[in-house]
Amino acid sequence: MARLALLSVSNKTGLIDLARSLVEEFNFDLISSGGTAKAIKDAGIPVTKVSDYTGSPEILGGRVKTLHPRIHGGILARKDFPQDLTDLENNQIRPIDLVVVNLYPFEETIAKPGVSLPEAIEQIDIGGPAMLRAASKNFAHLTVLCDPAQYDEYLQELRQNNGEASLEFRQKSALKGFLHTASYDQAIASYLTAAQNDASALPQHYSLAGKQVQSLRYGENPHQSAAWYETGSTSTGWAAASKLQGKELSYNNLVDLEAARRIITEFTDTPAAAILKHTNPCGVALGDTIKEAYEKAFNADAVSAFGGIVALNRPIDEATASELTKTFLECVVAPGCEGDAQAILAAKSKVRVLILPDLNSGPKETVKAIAGGFLVQASDDIIADISQWKVATERQPSASELAELLFAWKVCKHVKSNAIVVSRDRATLGVGAGQMNRVGSAKIALEQAGDLAKGAFLASDGFFPFDDTVRAAAEAGITGIVQPGGSLRDQDSIKAANELGLVMVLTGVRHFLH
Repeated sequence: MARLALLSVSNKTGLIDLARSLVEEFNFDLISSGGTAKAIKDAGIPVTKVSDYTGSPEILGGRVKTLHPRIHGGILARKDFPQDLTDLENNQIRPIDLVVVNLYPFEETIAKPGVSLPEAIEQIDIGGPAMLRAASKNFAHLTVLCDPAQYDEYLQELRQNNGEASLEFRQKSALKGFLHTASYDQAIASYLTAAQNDASALPQHYSLAGKQVQSLRYGENPHQSAAWYETGSTSTGWAAASKLQGKELSYNNLVDLEAARRIITEFTDTPAAAILKHTNPCGVALGDTIKEAYEKAFNADAVSAFGGIVALNRPIDEATASELTKTFLECVVAPGCEGDAQAILAAKSKVRVLILPDLNSGPKETVKAIAGGFLVQASDDIIADISQWKVATERQPSASELAELLFAWKVCKHVKSNAIVVSRDRATLGVGAGQMNRVGSAKIALEQAGDLAKGAFLASDGFFPFDDTVRAAAEAGITGIVQPGGSLRDQDSIKAANELGLVMVLTGVRHFLH
């Protein structure tokens, strides 16, 4: 008797070639449901509709099609259990040797703007996951395929093993089936969680699921294995970026690129450039053109910019491309690249140039692993509102000074704490990052700024526990400071600022970055 294959797919890529090979080359009988059966029949390949095989019509508008003992009995029967074989015979059920299933496009549906909850609910597959789970459970006796990329490998298995798929292949395919249903359920749970009224609260249960984009050469160091995963069935973020040129991305590249993306999204109204090393900015600047912004960012710390990651918030033009090729860079990311610019960049073929049109598309939460679990927090995406800032000193800032303080504050938000940023003319002059005390970070930033600190501005991501940072800033020539406030000794810092003739603005918001 011919073997039996069940095909029921939403994604019909490769379906007809697979069905034809199963019938003509390996003598399978096919049963199928709905649109899959129609596609196979229209291709001139013999197929039996599931409803004809089970004797039960599709009901509830297609909600119930494959949920039937003749289907699940054929999938779950153990061929080495006499009682299972007797049950099949008594109920006129044929054992199923191959199950090919992929699921309703739930994630693609909810990604569309304006999709209602009822519309999303109708794209929650029931029969598909049930068949996938059943077939994956019974991999010792049949094969399950849930991805068109598996079809050719399966057919090769049959050709090389006298028409049988190896146990190793069946088990590997079963694992993929379980991962597929787990990812599908996670997407539904995430959607329904977001649809709840209290969208700001983190859920009691938090699931992570990802599909490997590529295996990376190594992690932060050569002795650490690493891989890159994307979430969801539709590529977004870096998985959706196009790479114009350059070597494969590394683990460290991707970590730095994400830090660069986050900082450049702070600036939308004016051309901006950011250069990062080890997730910290070494130069950030605004300009009338994207070329001017890059030049100012580069000149902020030309030594550290060597081997850096560059993020631009405007497409790369010819003039900017020429500047980018003057030094060694690891990666450049921008929302676009003009044709002439691309030709110029090609001269530096090893530089990774990525195009990410939607730089603002970032995660809503951040996740960090700890021993025995992980931490989840909402992304620090609060928008700075200077109307809510409080001027704490006798000296009042001008509109221009407030704009400069806002620039320094936006940059400081993306520097590892303890963080201090010194800026002037919408360009960083010095960055102090990750020190164990705040005055230590200030000394690094002020020393880097040097004489340019005279008349410049300073931002701190956290409050000042003492007035030492204020006094060090004044001694270097700083004219204004922005900081969160909230220390028990705020008055000491404010008193020092008044004494030294500085502007001090309190934001009421802290931006620690660990």
